[in-house]
Amino acid sequence: MKTMHATMLIAYLILMVLAGIYFSKRKVRNDTDFLVAGRSLPFFVVTGTLLATFVGSGSVIGGASFVFQNGPGAAIFFFAGTPIGAFIMYWFLARRIRDSEATTIPELVESRYGSLARTVASLIILLAYIGIVSYQFLGGGYALNIAFGLPTWQGTLISAGIITLLAMLGGLVSVAYTDFISAIIIFVSMLIGVPIVLSELGGVSGMLAALPSEQRTLTGGLSAWQAISYFLPLFLLLLGDQNLFQRFAAAKDSGTARRSAMGFMVTGFISIVLIVLLVSSTRVLFPDINPDTAMLVMAQQGLPTVLGALLLSSVVALILTTGNSYLLSSSANLTQDIITGLFKVSIPAAKRLVFNRISVTALGIVAYVLGAFFPSVLAIQMYSYGMYGAAITPALLAALLWKRATSAGGLAGMLTGGAVTLIWEIGLGKPLEWNSVLVAMPLATFALVIVSLLTQPASSHTQTT
Repeated sequence: MKTMHATMLIAYLILMVLAGIYFSKRKVRNDTDFLVAGRSLPFFVVTGTLLATFVGSGSVIGGASFVFQNGPGAAIFFFAGTPIGAFIMYWFLARRIRDSEATTIPELVESRYGSLARTVASLIILLAYIGIVSYQFLGGGYALNIAFGLPTWQGTLISAGIITLLAMLGGLVSVAYTDFISAIIIFVSMLIGVPIVLSELGGVSGMLAALPSEQRTLTGGLSAWQAISYFLPLFLLLLGDQNLFQRFAAAKDSGTARRSAMGFMVTGFISIVLIVLLVSSTRVLFPDINPDTAMLVMAQQGLPTVLGALLLSSVVALILTTGNSYLLSSSANLTQDIITGLFKVSIPAAKRLVFNRISVTALGIVAYVLGAFFPSVLAIQMYSYGMYGAAITPALLAALLWKRATSAGGLAGMLTGGAVTLIWEIGLGKPLEWNSVLVAMPLATFALVIVSLLTQPASSHTQTT
């Protein structure tokens, strides 16, 4: 353990907690502030928090593990969904999302498909997002293990406590501004660090030549279907992700939301390139490490001390704030879509903020327990992304873009996507090593389209165009 890394990480964590306390006292007055930052965020903050949400455990732990095991060519399939999805958001979705005035995906689903569809969407999102939160906990555990030598389970428990505390205190307004700062630091750290590391390996060509032969191929040993099954989960999650939806909803206006999508596309693409180069270099320099820890090991052992400490601290910060974000989204589903929507429990306006904070704590405990059932961050990631991408994204895109989608069709698509995901992952044990989304998403889309064409739109629901 290097003293500089540990000291800077502790200072960074303290700063985040203090920021959470500050925003909880000064900026969070009601549940709208808590969930969508009072719909007031400017362009640079929205762009930063979008980028930070992407560069969480899903990229620096799960994505890094994938690159470490399969090589930079295969990384194209894993990460390509981010810039492609961001481009689609820019042209088609960001403005519509901001103009909808909804705070959760199920709210928007209800406006098109009805109250039963809202309930189904809420339950599916909870199943997916609790999984995403759990691998943020585990990613934080890996980071604290490397920084302080703690057993991973202790680091996971500590990161779970910090993530839950920060989410409970400051809500999205706190997360957004700490995201913005952390995104700048990790972006600059990688931008400086990559040339330094590559210079030690003889440039990009020298790094590629030192990789195992299989990792120099386009698919890294994966079959074509396996490669596609890694592309689809992140791509589909991005298109319908409620967490990103809430960022666009938090923008001060629809123009800001649309420009932020473009900012996210550009910074996300550059970040992907930097992550792939750093992790591929780690594979050459430290071939025997746990693949989940590739970015963290490079930060501590492969970069100059101050730069490595900054990278490690920002990675941990982004893991924590990504966990906060998904906890907040889950809390919104639990309180607004299930408790008040499904069960019709009336929560007085003065108590909604307290109720949201209680639900954040409860969901944090559930996410910690769930993490014990998956072997790695990448495994949890593919399950969570697949569940969301197959069950929610087709129905959401149809609600926004296809006038002919009906209540029965939307409901059929969500139920099919969720059921096939669970059967493929748990009941059948992931046949052919294909991620479930490769089967579940086409079947969900087919069910949505066919049932919609066989039924009539319900005139009582608002048609979103």
